[in-house]
Amino acid sequence: MLGVEQLGLFAPPPRLFTCTPSKLGSYEDCPRRYRFTYVDRPAPQKGPPWAHNSLGASVHTALKNWYALEPGRRVPEALPALLKATWVREGYQDDAQEREVYRRALGWLESYVESLDPAEEPVGVERTVAARTEILALSGRVDRIDQRGDELVIVDYKTGRGGVSQDDARGSRALALYAIATARVFRKPCRRVELHHLPTGTVAAFEHTDASLERHLRRAEATAADILADSDFAPRPGPQCSWCDYRKVCPEGSASPPKDPWTAVTG
Repeated sequence: MLGVEQLGLFAPPPRLFTCTPSKLGSYEDCPRRYRFTYVDRPAPQKGPPWAHNSLGASVHTALKNWYALEPGRRVPEALPALLKATWVREGYQDDAQEREVYRRALGWLESYVESLDPAEEPVGVERTVAARTEILALSGRVDRIDQRGDELVIVDYKTGRGGVSQDDARGSRALALYAIATARVFRKPCRRVELHHLPTGTVAAFEHTDASLERHLRRAEATAADILADSDFAPRPGPQCSWCDYRKVCPEGSASPPKDPWTAVTG
């Protein structure tokens, strides 16, 4: 007679692939960069910090702290102190450039909060959400989750020089996965995703359907399967190599011309 172990009654469940949207995106951009970031231990040394990352982190944290204030204190006049307290100084060419970018960022923030209702409390700010499928253990941190009527809305802040479009919102796997995870965590519908571009004050939005969200989820699972099956993590050279943190330790990537750390905040 077969024992219960032989029958598989107590077989462990399949191990889920733990990931974030950025982890999946890293592999799709370049498997070698994925390996350097998530597989190799110790990881190779990164290049110098990027000014545009410092700028984005500073603005995101300032908005997070603006929402942490009492509603009566959520006024544009609070922003200089909030931004100064969260300002990340790394990556800039010199003090003059840093001061100019700080003033620019403060202007973005002041214009943006003028469009907000200070009394309106988001469902979440910098909120981590998670969901599981048969393959994935997915998590991610959402900039803001709003409630509009009976549904939740994903809000993602953008500070890059390039604008945003409805195609960007529709095609963003990260936003779609955030919507899926948010709906599961809060048990409320979440289909609308929005990109809020602070430099131009524009909003690009897309209303997902169940089918479009499912497509994003299936593609995420397919990427996870590719990662698990990959044994060499071959590089994928391209223009992105000039921006890669690991360009100096990657022979293929180092062939691309380097970008200065402050390139993306000039102009």
